[in-house]
Amino acid sequence: MTASPRRAWSRPGTLIAAAATGIIGLGLCATPASAHTPNWSADCSKVEVHLTAYNRNVENTVTITADGKDLLPKTTFGASFEKTIDLPAHTAEVKLHLSVVAGDGKNFSKEDDKVAPVCEGSDETTPTPTPTPTETKTTESPEPSETPSEEASTAPSAAPSTPFTDESPAGDLAETGASSSTPLLAGGAAVALLAGGGLLFANRKRRAAARH
Repeated sequence: MTASPRRAWSRPGTLIAAAATGIIGLGLCATPASAHTPNWSADCSKVEVHLTAYNRNVENTVTITADGKDLLPKTTFGASFEKTIDLPAHTAEVKLHLSVVAGDGKNFSKEDDKVAPVCEGSDETTPTPTPTPTETKTTESPEPSETPSEEASTAPSAAPSTPFTDESPAGDLAETGASSSTPLLAGGAAVALLAGGGLLFANRKRRAAARH
């Protein structure tokens, strides 16, 4: 039995409609995946993060580092994430890194780097004010008065010294031979000795004359 021309045309139309429906379905399925928007920006003073159209049914995370140190620690979010982070003062460029991990596949994750420039005027070194020297006032302490020692106040007074005199009684220096009467005594002794010798000689001579 030969198919009518109308049926022959209807079959290709059905196939085309089915294919179009499949394509539309695939497009609808792919729409959430392609809608992930990990946007972020950085200037000299702050970092702004705008993450939208993520799958809220999975766990998504975002992390930002500045020169290798955590600026935004690992944070979990759902369908979207919005945050502005202030950068610390710096005098050199800061290397920033964004890490977004999508829970519905690595294809939707993002790793990106940026550089935060130095703000104008922050690279100028502020001169350190010179400290003003403080005048030091010196106060002279009064010298303590000398307190007389107890030994000086209690010590007995020394005995008055006897004045020395050259006049000494006769015979005081007989033993030392320094007396003035020593020559007289010596002369008297010599006279007595001569007189005794003369008397003895005269007595002997008288006796000799008497014998004759």
